[in-house]
Amino acid sequence: MKSYRKELTFNIPSRRAYINITPQVEECLRESEIKEGLLLCNPMHITASVFINDDETGLHHDFEKWLEGIAPEKPYEQYHHNGYEDNADSHIKRQIIGREVVVAITNGTLDFGTWEQILYGEFDGKRAKKVLVKIIGE
Repeated sequence: MKSYRKELTFNIPSRRAYINITPQVEECLRESEIKEGLLLCNPMHITASVFINDDETGLHHDFEKWLEGIAPEKPYEQYHHNGYEDNADSHIKRQIIGREVVVAITNGTLDFGTWEQILYGEFDGKRAKKVLVKIIGE
């Protein structure tokens, strides 16, 4: 069994964003030369998410509106966590969206359903963040 590991770095200029990282993850799969197995992809930060959904801007807007309704960024003083950093809402948003994805690899490709893409959700940007891609298989 082979194993592959790579860290991808993203520097999102805004506080929040949704980025399709499928092309970068597919490049990792090509580099790994693994044809059958599993791929794990997760952020290495507690204020970001990796998830699978449709990459459609209207849907991204809907995610944003929904998450802001549950855990609004402001007022900052509504959260006990806020002090050194004003990012408590980002931690909550990450818990709601989730941490990682696991995707089956079949015949050297990500075994997706229709419209599925790997998205990176950034909830506390404006600095470099890392995403781990780990692939195991043959």
